[in-house]
Amino acid sequence: MARFSAFLNPVLVLFSCDLCLVRANRPPSPVNVTVTQLKANSATVSWDVPEGDVVIGYAILQQRQDGQMQRFIREVNTTNRACVLWDLAEDADYIIQVQSIGLYGESQASKRVHFRTLKETDRLPSNSSNQGDITMEGLDKDRQLQTGEIIIIVAVLLMWAAVIALFCRQYDIIKDNDSNNNKEKTKPSSEHSTPERPSGGLLRSKDGTARVTCMAWSASSARFAVCTADRVVLLYDEQGERRDKFSTKPADAKYGRKSYAVKGMAFSPDSTKIAIGQTDNIVYVYRIGEEWGDKKVICNKFIQTSAVTCLLWPAENIIVFGLAEGKVRLANTKNNKSSTIYGTDSYVVSLTSNVSGRGILSGHADGTIVRFFFDDEGSGESQGKLVMHPCPPYALAWASNSIVAAGCDKKIVAYGKEGSVIQTFDYSRDSSEKEFTTAAASPGGQSVVIGSYDRLRVLNWSPRRSAWEEGKPKEIAHLYTITALAWKRDGSRICAGTLCGGVEQFDCCLRRSIYKNKFEMTYVGPSQVIVKNLSTGTRVVLKSQYGYEIDEVKILGKDRYLVAHTSDTLLLGDISSNKLSEVAWQGSGGNEKFFFDNENVCMIFNAGELTLVEYGSNDILGSVRTEFMNPHLVSVRINERRQRGMEENKRLAYLIDIKTIATVDLAGGYNAGTISHDSKIDWLELNETGHKLLFRDKKMRLQLYDIESSTKTTILNYCSYVQWVPGSDVVVAQNRNSLCIWYNIDAPERVTMFPLKGDIVNLERNDGKTEVIVSEGVNTVSYTLDEGLIEFGTAVDDGDYHRATAFLETLEMSTETEAMWKTLSRLALEARQLHIAERCFAALGNMAKARFLHETNTIADQAAQEHGGDGTDHYLVRARLAMLDKNYKLAEMIFLEQNATEEAMDMYQELHMWDECIVVAEAKAGDLFEKVGNPRKALECYCKGSAFLKAVELARLAFPAEVVKLEEAWGDHLVQQKQLDAAINHYIEARCSIKAIEAALGARQWKKAIYILDLQDKQTAAKYYLKIAQHYAALQEYQVAEELFIKGDQTKDAIDMYTQAGLWEQAHKLAIKCMSQEDVSVLYITQAQEMEKKGKYKEAERLYITVNEPDLAITMYKKCKMYDEMVCLVAKYHKDLLSDTHLHLGKELEAEGRLQEAEYHYLEAKDWKATVNMYRVNDMWEEAYRVAKAHGGANSYKHVAYMWAKSLGGEAAVKLLSKFGLLEMAIDHAADSGVFEFAFELARLSMKQKMPEIHLKYAMFLEDEGKFEEAEAEFIKAGKPKEAVLMFVHNQNWDAAQRVAEAHDPDSVADVLVGQARFAFEQREFQKAEAFLLRAQRPELAIKYYKEAGMWSEALRICKEYVPSRLEELQEECGREAAKKGSRGTEGLLEQAREWEQAGEYARAVDCYLKVRDPSNSVLMEKCLLKAAELAIKFLGQSQSVEVTRTVAPQLVAMKKYSAAAELYLNLDLIQEAIDAFIEGEEWSKAKRIAKELDPSRSEEYVDQRYKEYLKNQGKVDSLVGIDVMAALDMYAEQEQWEKCLEVAAKQNYKVLHKYVALYATHLIREGSWDKALSLYVHHGAPANPQNFNIYKRLFVEMVNASGMNCAEAYSSWADLRDVLFHLCENLVKSSEADTPAHKEFETMLLISHYYATRSAAQGVKQLDTVAAKLSVSLLRHTELLPADKAFYEAGIAAKAVNWENMAFIFLNRFLDLSDAIEEGNLDSLDHSDFQSTDIPFEVPLPAQQHVPEGKREEVRDWVLTMSMDQRLEQVLPQDERDTYEASLVAANTGVRSLPCVLTGYPVLRNKIEFKQPGREANKDTWNKFLMAVKTSHSPACQDVLKFLSQWCGGLPSTSFSFQ
Repeated sequence: MARFSAFLNPVLVLFSCDLCLVRANRPPSPVNVTVTQLKANSATVSWDVPEGDVVIGYAILQQRQDGQMQRFIREVNTTNRACVLWDLAEDADYIIQVQSIGLYGESQASKRVHFRTLKETDRLPSNSSNQGDITMEGLDKDRQLQTGEIIIIVAVLLMWAAVIALFCRQYDIIKDNDSNNNKEKTKPSSEHSTPERPSGGLLRSKDGTARVTCMAWSASSARFAVCTADRVVLLYDEQGERRDKFSTKPADAKYGRKSYAVKGMAFSPDSTKIAIGQTDNIVYVYRIGEEWGDKKVICNKFIQTSAVTCLLWPAENIIVFGLAEGKVRLANTKNNKSSTIYGTDSYVVSLTSNVSGRGILSGHADGTIVRFFFDDEGSGESQGKLVMHPCPPYALAWASNSIVAAGCDKKIVAYGKEGSVIQTFDYSRDSSEKEFTTAAASPGGQSVVIGSYDRLRVLNWSPRRSAWEEGKPKEIAHLYTITALAWKRDGSRICAGTLCGGVEQFDCCLRRSIYKNKFEMTYVGPSQVIVKNLSTGTRVVLKSQYGYEIDEVKILGKDRYLVAHTSDTLLLGDISSNKLSEVAWQGSGGNEKFFFDNENVCMIFNAGELTLVEYGSNDILGSVRTEFMNPHLVSVRINERRQRGMEENKRLAYLIDIKTIATVDLAGGYNAGTISHDSKIDWLELNETGHKLLFRDKKMRLQLYDIESSTKTTILNYCSYVQWVPGSDVVVAQNRNSLCIWYNIDAPERVTMFPLKGDIVNLERNDGKTEVIVSEGVNTVSYTLDEGLIEFGTAVDDGDYHRATAFLETLEMSTETEAMWKTLSRLALEARQLHIAERCFAALGNMAKARFLHETNTIADQAAQEHGGDGTDHYLVRARLAMLDKNYKLAEMIFLEQNATEEAMDMYQELHMWDECIVVAEAKAGDLFEKVGNPRKALECYCKGSAFLKAVELARLAFPAEVVKLEEAWGDHLVQQKQLDAAINHYIEARCSIKAIEAALGARQWKKAIYILDLQDKQTAAKYYLKIAQHYAALQEYQVAEELFIKGDQTKDAIDMYTQAGLWEQAHKLAIKCMSQEDVSVLYITQAQEMEKKGKYKEAERLYITVNEPDLAITMYKKCKMYDEMVCLVAKYHKDLLSDTHLHLGKELEAEGRLQEAEYHYLEAKDWKATVNMYRVNDMWEEAYRVAKAHGGANSYKHVAYMWAKSLGGEAAVKLLSKFGLLEMAIDHAADSGVFEFAFELARLSMKQKMPEIHLKYAMFLEDEGKFEEAEAEFIKAGKPKEAVLMFVHNQNWDAAQRVAEAHDPDSVADVLVGQARFAFEQREFQKAEAFLLRAQRPELAIKYYKEAGMWSEALRICKEYVPSRLEELQEECGREAAKKGSRGTEGLLEQAREWEQAGEYARAVDCYLKVRDPSNSVLMEKCLLKAAELAIKFLGQSQSVEVTRTVAPQLVAMKKYSAAAELYLNLDLIQEAIDAFIEGEEWSKAKRIAKELDPSRSEEYVDQRYKEYLKNQGKVDSLVGIDVMAALDMYAEQEQWEKCLEVAAKQNYKVLHKYVALYATHLIREGSWDKALSLYVHHGAPANPQNFNIYKRLFVEMVNASGMNCAEAYSSWADLRDVLFHLCENLVKSSEADTPAHKEFETMLLISHYYATRSAAQGVKQLDTVAAKLSVSLLRHTELLPADKAFYEAGIAAKAVNWENMAFIFLNRFLDLSDAIEEGNLDSLDHSDFQSTDIPFEVPLPAQQHVPEGKREEVRDWVLTMSMDQRLEQVLPQDERDTYEASLVAANTGVRSLPCVLTGYPVLRNKIEFKQPGREANKDTWNKFLMAVKTSHSPACQDVLKFLSQWCGGLPSTSFSFQ
């Protein structure tokens, strides 16, 4: 066996290795080989293996001694030391040898062992040993071998190697299991994961064909069945061990056991039966039992009319099977009948069902796949024929997302839900692949396995790509054809049966993991996980019903409950009960909290919402909003104690807020009540029936709330413990030192109390005993409760009176017991449990009642035997019970209803009630009067005796007019007898509606009352509606009550009802229908204010929100200081004010001293500074520091620490700052902040080295303050006298500066002088300033200041005198400055340039000339540029002159001095640049002359090219023609000057012309002018260029799609198209395109164009209307090229016009179908039955749009509808002599194709006219008719048609016709 991963990227992998014999590593040979358990057909071989080497398998060579047969058995990955040999021949000699298989090879063979099988008649004792009865001997070495034996042995040895090679290829050799034990337990699936193959397969292959016909897994996955070729069913357990088998039987034993084959097999849903489908026309159902070895019995058989070919068992009692005759039938095992689901005409080859088993697919031999649903589960998918597969779909699987089919064409096709092909896997070119034989889908529908020859292919559905992905195929050599596949229902395994009888089993696993070392998780698919308890072996299959991928599975709640998420659902499960649930669940990031305290339901808290999920249900049981997640504050009861008359009892109690409890009926889905309390609630619990609620508050008061009566009672104070006794309504609680017990909780004042010394710790109830466990210090004491009181009370409450009786019988009679018997007797009589009542009265000693009831029970039992039921409805029983209840009138009425007058009289006589007896006697007298013929007297007696039944019957015959009156009297009588329900019908008969209504109300027959009221007028019924509505409101059936209130015009009461019930949404919905918005708001706001006063803030909030007044709710919460709720509302309705709200609340809380709460709100408002400030003001520095560090910036907490230290001062501040490591930072901060005193203090105490720095900062501070003298002192203390000097310099206090500098910093004296000089310059005292600077030895500063003042001469003077080295630099700077100054600068540059020129400094002169920039004086600029160029050329080197010229010339060009620029270029032989200059100036003649004279080889062509470009750019096309014709034509085309373009092109050659004709035609078609494009080709001809083919086709398509072309006026257009196509086809015949597909397509278009042209011509002549109609009909055979809807419309209208109504109806009906298909976007729904056996194509392109306007479509729709009602109309196309549709060219029966008539397109059958051109013929009648019409009408169009026919057909037949 092998394993394979089956999902996502699962692949089937075979891990193979070649057999390698390594002598050094071979294992030792087996020893002690023995044969035991000999039988006629089998034996067991066993052996031992010497210790030492690892042995992973064995090989056995088995050979008959006569040499007829040998077998080689090989198994690996096993530790078995024995093997059973099967299929041996009886009474035959065998030789066997055994080999061991190791990791590196095989051992030598063991000694040969000989044995002989028994005869069939022999029996071997079960305890026989080797010594006695078994014929077995070893082969002695000394024994002489016979010649025959030697030959046999040699033959065996020669074949041995071949056998080993053959079988080694069939089985895997894998590593020993021990190596796997060291691997991790979790093995993620991947493409490289290697599945393991356990030993040998379930069933070994045989030597020949022994087909495994079918296999099946049971629904429980515990059983696996295989049907062999011998028609024997083998049964295996889950581990693959064979446990049982049975033989199938033929339908008729006389035909023998081999007269049939088994074709289908399936387990029943309960796994206890197997259905077998056989080819001898029968289906058997075998009951195999629940245990292995149970007797096999045929429990159903279904005889059929043909062979059963396949079979399914999808649902309980329903077996589906296919027959060879094509039917798919259903067999019902319950009634043993079978019926046909649907029938086909083709053999059923395969059957499969969908994942849910609610739908089936059948595959048929003709390729048809049919779908049928028992229940489509709301999918809306279609039924019936779904797909026509190309071959018989033997391999058919219905996965969750598509249908997969395969067969003998070697293709696997995946079909969509409606039969469309979505994917194809084609292996037809793979020579190694054979036909596909069978397929199986995984239980989850995510994977499909397809079997073929030696191979399994796997397809896996990819949700991401929404497509199938192919896994690596599983290839097993010599497996041969796979004949059957069966997938285990939990998805963990798949089994494959083969042609040779083998069965291989594969493990399917996506991945495995071990959870908490307790559970194994096997992911068999994305949506399916098997969870196995490693200790118990129990398994649970967790599966997503919707196919969603399951995320991680968790096991919670004491390892009992499963929790898993998918993308859209939540999966929960109880492992112990195997109840699984899947509910819709939106992801919440894993924030849910699960509580598993209740074993029936899971409680899930998420984001303030409690959700309940009942295990085993796929719907959420309930969901409520609550913020209290403690399980002690939520109580759920789910059917824990079922009571009589109550099917579903599911209740929930939870906290709405800390003081309000809500109870919910989860089964009904309504709120059962709301309990408001005055104190906080800390515990609550419902009783098991959910009718009573216990809760305790913070004041330790225990409250009891009765949900039915809505009453609340305080039953205990100082309650420290409370609990319901399990299985009862008894309550146990502790009050200080007292144990309190309420045996009857309905009487809470009756409490039993016992003194206690300790605390109750637990309550236990088991083995009929209830004990309270009390802890008294180190000891534990138990107190036993009165089990009798507990048991009896519980049984009575649950209505289980048998249980109550059984319990009372165990008690001795006492006062309490007697009271219990009395109670039980009363309840039993009320419930009509008369035998229990009889037992009760007997126990009480009331023998009279006991005897009376005994007699009554005898009557009831006899009635039950005769009529069924319990007999209590018998009239004698009911009457006796009424007598027992002393209700004698009721008993009388019961007697009289049954005409038992005598019994009634006897009852009254026994009771001595004579008056009543006389009344009854009068009724009896009425019988006598009626018999003697006195009906009036009889009627009076009947009335007096209240025998109204007889009175009414008599009145119907004798006094019909009095019947109504009697019915009313009868009703009144019944009302007096309190039998209101019986009176209703009599009042109705009496037409007393009011009395009937009142009786119905009195009898509480509400529905009947409503029925009667609905028949009354509104005014009469109104008051009664109100009463009934109030009743339904009390029952909390609010929807019904609302309808009744509205019917009674009491809408306001309905609103009040909803309001009181807390159903504000329903109330609001109703209110807005009948009240103004303002009134609704007032109502709700008033109600909300009432709720607010009562402290029901949640309800008040809901009311405010309902009327869109969230601000009032916010105000309410603010007033109540419920800030959390207030903030929630602000966040929801005023998100923009949320920060302000938090800030405001923070301030309020701060003012109230609630600093922690204030902190929360400040931080929510993102205002941490306010928080810090709050703590600072309150001297809570630690809190301030914490907040600043957590929420402030990087330095915020440092600032807080600094402030804290400052508040401390001194040594404390130093310690604090040192603790935080902020001391130095604090000193710096203090100094920077101007707090110098604190800074000096900190530095003095801890960091004296910082003192100078602080002095410096202090000095700067004093300087800024203007305290210069003090600053001077501080600067000096800081050791910074220079700063003091600079300070005085800055303030121009030169004397002080000089003083300080001389005294403390002589180096600064120069700085003082410089400062004085700067000041002097500012005062324009230049001489003085110059003197200061020269004293300071700073002449460069003097130069600088002179430059800044623009005194360049002075600057040059100083420079020349004191800094001569910088003179030249300064002169250049002076020049640059001059250039910047515009004209003044220009003059300076010119002057300087001249100076440089005179000085011979030509390079500098050139630079100066080039620097001249004066845009206002272009003449000057030109002169300067030319001068610069002149000097450069004359005096500078070649490179410099070229550089200057390249600088000057472009500037001249820019100034439009082109000639000057060109001259400069020419001076330096820059010819190309000179040409470019002339071209730039458009001086083309000069450019050409220079090019011709100076550089003709290169430049002439360059100039010509530039000239062409110039002409193009200027649009001078006419000039361009003479230079470049093609360029000119392209320009004409670009400018859309098409006439000019074609005119010029026409002067060129034919090819050039048609190039531009094609361009023009394409342009016209794009603009929608196809008619003009057509005219082009009419005028210029249609060449056979392939490049033009698309244009011709587009012209054709545009014309056939154009509107308004079905008329005589369109002839010229059609004729043009026809002529163009005709000439095109003639040209094609002469070209290389002759006889190509394109040529044939144009020939078809020519034919269609001819038909259209001829039709238009015929439409202009009245005599030719039938010709036009026939042409429209003939065009239908070309709808693959024509718009189908338009063609059918035109054909239908034409047929209608000539009264061909049958054809018109069919064509127009088809037109309507096509119109609908265009709207839907596909043609799948078209019915082609009307056009079978015609040449009208079925597969036509779907038109992109409607071609017929909506109005005309509606006219056609109306006409078709009208005609469909006409019985005379036959929906059949007319036929001709061929029994074929008259317009069809192909005969339906013979397939002979006739030629079409050239005038009508109809087939030419007889009386034909043949033309010279082969293939051209005409119907003679039509031809003569056409000629006559032409002669009489002189129609030019018809004449043109004949002219065309003459050309097309090679001339016309001889006729005296002229075209004149």
